[in-house]
Amino acid sequence: MSTHISILPADVLDTISMKLNENESASRTQFLRLPHPRTGIPSLFLPYRSSKTGRATQWEILEVQRVSPPNPRSWFFSDDEVVEDGKLLVMTPIDPSFILIPILQASKPLDGSLGTFRPIDDILDDVAPRLSQLSSSSDPSSTTVPKDILFLSSLDCIAGAMRRICDVKDITPEITVYRYSEEKVMKYLHAKVARLSKSEVSELSRTVVRNLAKDDLMEDGKEILLELGRVKAACDLVSQFISRDTYKALLANYDFSALDAHLKALQDEAAALALANAPIVKAKKTNAGGEDEKKRKAKAKGSQGVEKLKKTNVNGMAKISSFFQKK
Repeated sequence: MSTHISILPADVLDTISMKLNENESASRTQFLRLPHPRTGIPSLFLPYRSSKTGRATQWEILEVQRVSPPNPRSWFFSDDEVVEDGKLLVMTPIDPSFILIPILQASKPLDGSLGTFRPIDDILDDVAPRLSQLSSSSDPSSTTVPKDILFLSSLDCIAGAMRRICDVKDITPEITVYRYSEEKVMKYLHAKVARLSKSEVSELSRTVVRNLAKDDLMEDGKEILLELGRVKAACDLVSQFISRDTYKALLANYDFSALDAHLKALQDEAAALALANAPIVKAKKTNAGGEDEKKRKAKAKGSQGVEKLKKTNVNGMAKISSFFQKK
């Protein structure tokens, strides 16, 4: 059996270890091949029972990503063990709502109507074959598996996510029906952006802080622009888990005109500075070229004696070749 090196939450290992001898739970710890919420490309996800206490749901979902080195690499361990495959698997928690958004968008009526309320099983039953057909490929690893989409309905975290992005009707304590709601999706994404754009959250990311500083937003007197920069950075983070169309719809709800004008002014200033320096560099090259040309002409001119010989009248003089002819 091949060995893979992975980074994943500690409670996942605890859960797997505790459930190895429980056949029912162990069988449910399986990888799912689902459409990625941003690209639609079939990707791996891992649902697992969380061992954390105080949670509203028992199940969580991890997104599985592979980090592959550009050149062949291996893993070396202290006990002289070597793993030939140098890739790294990274498993990070993902909000189930992000997984559901593209799946539910595929279930929307083609006539543009709101659609009807249906149980989650009916919705997934309807959309699973369609999504599988869209991703069909000769390579099984590149195809969405219908049964994996249907498996989602058995996870309690999915039911909670459905309530966040759908209109809901509780028919009975056992029967709940849902209808996808663009309005609720936007409200939920706005809440995500609002949380991520808080200074105490955004400053946890060094990349975000560096980008804000690079855009000249960290100075005193630019608090409004800084706030807009944080919101835009939060939107960009959320965009990693939503489709391009959904991202455009999210951006349309914010006014970034002041931030865009500031960034354009910085670009114009940088372009003007580069243009101002361009003639100086060109002049240096021209002068250097002129000096080279003068040196070349000076070499071609020759000595003073040679120049006098060039001006001598040679009419009537025998050519030097005549001295070597037969008499």
